[in-house]
This record gives sequence, C-alpha cells and structure tokens, in this order.
Amino acid sequence: MTGLQGRVAFITGAARGQGRAHAVRLAREGADIIGVDICADIASMTYPNATEEDLAETERLVAKEGRRMVARKADVRDYHGLRAAFEDGYREFGRVDIVIANAGIIRLGEEVDFLSEWQDVIDTNLTGVFHTVRAALPELRAGGRGGSIVITSSTAGLKATPSMNASGSAYTSAKRGLVGLMQGLAGYLAPEWIRVNTIHPTGVASGMTTNPAMNALMEQAAAGGQNSISGMQNALPLPILQPEDIANAVAFLVSDEAKFITGIAWPLDAGFTVL
Repeated sequence: MTGLQGRVAFITGAARGQGRAHAVRLAREGADIIGVDICADIASMTYPNATEEDLAETERLVAKEGRRMVARKADVRDYHGLRAAFEDGYREFGRVDIVIANAGIIRLGEEVDFLSEWQDVIDTNLTGVFHTVRAALPELRAGGRGGSIVITSSTAGLKATPSMNASGSAYTSAKRGLVGLMQGLAGYLAPEWIRVNTIHPTGVASGMTTNPAMNALMEQAAAGGQNSISGMQNALPLPILQPEDIANAVAFLVSDEAKFITGIAWPLDAGFTVL
C-alpha cells in the first residue's frame, strides 16, 4: 500500500503510543516522517514521558517500512525549538503534506499545585497544537498541493467528565478548544485544499494510560471510589483501543480517499459519547 508515496508527515509526540503508530502506519503508506517528542518528564505530571531511546525506536520502525524519518527532541510548548526541529526535517525532505498534532499530557491522581497543573496541560494540549500547526503551515501552504492537518483531541473534547481537578479541567478545556481551532483553520484553509479535522479517541493504550498512576486510579474506581475515571465506559464491549486502531483511521483521513472531509470532529470512541 503506497497511497502516500512521496509525501511527508510532521508528527508530534512521535516517540511512543499514538504518535509512533501514526509514524509507522503512514510510513507503510509511503510517507517520510518528521517526528518530534519532548523526551523528558514534566514535573507536574505523575507518569514518565517517552525517552530519546523511544524516539530512536520509532525511527527504526519507520526505516523498517522502507521510509526515512528525521527524529528530533522538541517541546511543543517552545515554538522556536519546535520550528527549528521542523526546519531540520524540511531541509531533508523539501516538502510537507501532512501535520498530525498529537502530543498531549494529563496529570493522573490527586491535585497538588493547581496552577502549574492547569498551565502545563493548557500549554501542551492547546497552545502546543497551535505551535505545531504554525511551525509547519507556511511550508504546507507554499507547496501549493493542498494537505491535511489532523489534531488529536479526545472524547473529553465532546463530553466532559464532572471534575474540579485542575489538570482534568484543563485537559477538557484544551481538548474542547481544539475543536474551535480546527473549525477556524478548516474554513480559512479550505480554498487551498488544506483539510483540517480533529479526532476524538476514547482510552488508548499508551504511556499516558499504562502506568502506575493510572493503575491506581483504575483500582480505586473498581473498588467503588470516585475519581477522574469513575463511570467511564465505552458502549462497545471494548475496554481500551490500541494505538494502531487510531492510526488506521488517521491514515484514511489524510489520504486522497478523504479529500472531501474537512472541518469534522470525528469520534473514534467505541461509542463512549453515546452513553
């Protein structure tokens, strides 16, 4: 399958989870990858981020598909650093056709410092997406070939979970805000055949969901306790999706088969939002 042969995708959060799955899936379709990840922990969060070794493994997996990847360490909160990482890839490949703004965080567990927990999530999940799009958009538009921007939101961007927790509230606010950002961009860029959409996954197996902090929340909820994941349930009898499930959907969304799809908020949620 080479439906994206010769194209280049810029992906954030590429070291593991959904970001890695997107990189590998699009490489299988023929795309080269500019992939970035913070590769460092954030003090206000309760689980470790990906490492430089994780990012190198994504690069190896892309090469295994017969494509090239420019892998760089960059923090989406830092526009200039992110732009420099993108420019490294652009110099290597000479084009960009796809942007997947995937990087995101959430604090799991009890609130400790509500100001930093709110700000770090907003800065990563909302402002970081804005930075990602702006880092690649000049070259995407200048190419004159159209393109596709996919923004990773969440079911939280469609259906909020009751919470006073600062990080959870920031997560929902950011993910809902991404829909507004997407709609404005989609309308403005449509005449240039640049399509912009959000995806809204339910729980996906990743570093964010498979760690001791999440395990503690799941055990508390299973015992009848109230926390940020209490009562969360998919309509389909599927407790969690795999990153590849989301990557398969994104591969369609960025392909020519989806050339008429723009401005949508696509639930990839196993029916979570209908319950």
